Amino acid sequence: MEKINNVTEFIFWGLSQSPEIEKVCFVVFSFFYIIILLGNLLIMLTVCLSNLFKSPMYFFLSFLSFVDICYSSVTAPKMIVDLLAKDKTISYVGCMLQLFGVHFFGCTEIFILTVMAYDRYVAICKPLHYMTIMNRETCNKMLLGTWVGGFLHSIIQVALVVQLPFCGPNEIDHYFCDVHPVLKLACTETYIVGVVVTAKSGTIALGSFVILLISYSIILVSLRKQSAEGRRKALSTCGSHIAVVIIFFGPCTFMYMRPDTTFSEDKMVAVFYTIITPMLNPLIYTLRNAEVKNAMRKLWGRNVFLEPKGK
Repeated sequence: MEKINNVTEFIFWGLSQSPEIEKVCFVVFSFFYIIILLGNLLIMLTVCLSNLFKSPMYFFLSFLSFVDICYSSVTAPKMIVDLLAKDKTISYVGCMLQLFGVHFFGCTEIFILTVMAYDRYVAICKPLHYMTIMNRETCNKMLLGTWVGGFLHSIIQVALVVQLPFCGPNEIDHYFCDVHPVLKLACTETYIVGVVVTAKSGTIALGSFVILLISYSIILVSLRKQSAEGRRKALSTCGSHIAVVIIFFGPCTFMYMRPDTTFSEDKMVAVFYTIITPMLNPLIYTLRNAEVKNAMRKLWGRNVFLEPKGK
């Protein structure tokens, strides 16, 4: 049977139906998005222009910041513009591209956080073999794996949705295109697709979260054998990672590890993992990490971009 698709665009309901609230949200989220761009760019530049880039942990951190910028940029600019727009529309193709981007960068971030946990496990539990295990070739392969994994996940998500017929209505009770809200608009039975989407997303989220919990549990247990200074440094580093994991996986678990249903709270939860988390990551990693703060002081304190060539 040939697929019938009469929908050429979708209409977002947005975050609120109140113009006053939308104006306030415009100012707030514009500020948040600027912080996301500046904070993550600062980390990327600091790591890449200093010796920190040679360290596997900061190598992955710089790419986490890059993914955070891309992840938030898939939804935030459109949402911010729509807050002042009368018609909040997006084309069918644009919707599918946005759905792909959200899951591509979101899944890639999950895998990068998992790789960073493994890096900390090796560094603390096998310090003598750390540089041998986490050499640059291995790090590059791990990083490539995170991107490939994110791509495969997102392309399957889009393939499951794009084969569905949409013949109206075309209003999405959200501020961006995500799987569950879009599935509600399909004019066919979507139970099997919903189950597949939930099972796949749930497996990735839960599987990665379990791996992270095991890794950090082993790390915390092994810290008993460390010196007081070693414990302090390890806890400072791991504390940053654990904080990021909690604030990212909490909302993701609520959204994707459940049956194919939508709740009124979904938009607020989505704001947390698409905007708040990418904004907090640079603050968490800089405020709790002495090495990053020292690198920033050295790098920006000597005005690296303005330094005379002959100096």
